[in-house]
Amino acid sequence: DRVMQSRRRSLMEAFTNVVVGYALAVVTQIIVFPWFGLQPGLGDNLALGLVFTSISLLRGYALRRLFARIDRE
Repeated sequence: DRVMQSRRRSLMEAFTNVVVGYALAVVTQIIVFPWFGLQPGLGDNLALGLVFTSISLLRGYALRRLFARIDRE
């Protein structure tokens, strides 16, 4: 049996996904960038994390809409 998720629950899930993704991006950059000789400051890491997170959001939305269109065909 498939249970539909409420809009509020979907919003909470999406928000949590974005927050966790952003935090993971920043922590990963802080750990990985020095391996490549890059030493950005915390502000730069936060800004880069925001860029990567925004791209991820757009990618996720575009793929979701693509698959929704495929499902309708």
